Amino acid sequence: MEANLIISIYETEKLLRSDQTYAQLGFSMLLARLKIQYAQDDSQENLQKCADEINAFFNKFVKIMARDLESIVKLVKTDGGHQVLSFSETEALINEGKLLHIAGTEKILRKLPKGNWIGGSTEYFMTEDGGLISGDLMFVTEFPYQDFQIKTYDASQIENVANDSDDNGFTLMIIPFDSDVHITYAENAANYQNIFMRNIVGWISGTNLEKKDQTPTTVNGMTQEISNNKAVAMHVKIPDDKTIELNIINIFEQDENSPVIEFQTGGFSAEKCLINGEERVFADYIAEKGIDIKLPLVGDFSGHGINISFKSINNGVVNFYAPVIVGIKYRIAKAVPDYFLAFHDRVSKLNPDNVMYSCNCILNFLYGGLEGKKIAGFPGPVTFGEIAYQLVNQTLVYLTIQ
Repeated sequence: MEANLIISIYETEKLLRSDQTYAQLGFSMLLARLKIQYAQDDSQENLQKCADEINAFFNKFVKIMARDLESIVKLVKTDGGHQVLSFSETEALINEGKLLHIAGTEKILRKLPKGNWIGGSTEYFMTEDGGLISGDLMFVTEFPYQDFQIKTYDASQIENVANDSDDNGFTLMIIPFDSDVHITYAENAANYQNIFMRNIVGWISGTNLEKKDQTPTTVNGMTQEISNNKAVAMHVKIPDDKTIELNIINIFEQDENSPVIEFQTGGFSAEKCLINGEERVFADYIAEKGIDIKLPLVGDFSGHGINISFKSINNGVVNFYAPVIVGIKYRIAKAVPDYFLAFHDRVSKLNPDNVMYSCNCILNFLYGGLEGKKIAGFPGPVTFGEIAYQLVNQTLVYLTIQ
């Protein structure tokens, strides 16, 4: 732990919950008092006060804390620069010139200063300690790179995003939900020049589903431009000795007992489809078979299953969270008896050590009951759509650099 390091309120909470012992008497006694204080009042306001006291102690007594600092860092610090932070902590990182990705409410993002960051709106997060809903905290990812550019794109410009991306790097992009640029990218990205030759990752910004009067937004931190109809992208170049891989975690697979479902017209909605080659009204077929629309359609993309999640069925029209594609063979997903356990078991088999960025779908969060439940090693914003080259649904997307 460096002399100027500040621990966040999220890290403070980990410190207060631990039973780790320390050599320095004063710090041990301070921590004992704060643990009692936190047990009596676990509010964010009180947690901030505890963090302030601990940081003040570190700042004054950094030399005598030397024996304890290594164990404290090991306990509280998250690998890969992922942190849940308060406004003041995030502001401090921006003012230090850090390269940041920030997820939080539109209200709090609007107040942040100019700097090397991009942001998107959400109140849902996956943290190291479990799923979290917060309108006060932000999920912040710090990238240790110096060669980057930040750009915004409207619907007429978004086709250039892959060409603007560095050949030896990645692009992290945020797009507002249900905007023109969202629809344009979702329907056309697969045909953009170089889209599969660059590492394009990101998410669709959204709102708290329980609150009214919120708008999905993006923010270009360098200009402080806030938009509900523009994508913002951070194009990052990495050292030549580093390797990037972009992947998804999808707990769903095609149900072999489901008929093949095809569409003669692509898009975010469908009235008719082909069921094993026979034209049917899709809503009627879903009702007839009692299909659970929490289960997505799974398309066969040369052996990889890519989900199309159901949004709603209104007046005989089936609406989706991503566009169905003409020529792709879909089936209904195989049923998952326990959503959370299926997700947890899948994630637990993976090594998260080199994960630089990840995001998880709001449908996984809701259907899996992830609030307060831990999915180790893949922290990040909970999103209204994920970007892994093109738009995907009901998945966890992650980027590794090693």
